[in-house]
Amino acid sequence: MSDPDRLSTHFCRSEFSCKCGCGCDTVDIGLLAVLETIRTHFGKPVVINSGMRCAAHNAEIRGKSHSKHLEGRAADIFVPEVPANEIQDFIESRFPDTLGMGRYALFTHIDTRTGPMARW
Repeated sequence: MSDPDRLSTHFCRSEFSCKCGCGCDTVDIGLLAVLETIRTHFGKPVVINSGMRCAAHNAEIRGKSHSKHLEGRAADIFVPEVPANEIQDFIESRFPDTLGMGRYALFTHIDTRTGPMARW
C-alpha cells in the first residue's frame, strides 16, 4: 500500500473524512475490520455515507451529542445492489454480541462502541 491515503485493501482515509471539509478523518481500526468483512462477504464496494464527524458538523446535521461518529468509530454505509436489510442481517449473524447497528431503509449505521452492543 504505497498510497498514503489507503488504510486497507478496500478503503481510503478520505472516505471517512468529515463531510464539512474540516479535515477530521479519524478511523477506528476495529470499524475498518468490520467494513472489510462486509466488503469481502458481498464482493461489492461498501460506500460510506458518513464516517468521522467534527462536533460542528454533527450539530449541524442534528446528530446525537454522544454519536460514535465524533470518535471515528461509526460509519453509515450502503452496498450498491444489496438491500440494506441483507447487510443488516449479515452483521447480526456475523457479529451477534458486539457493535452498534442501526437499521434504516436505505443504509446501515455501524459503530464499534465499547460495552454492550446496541441495535435500533
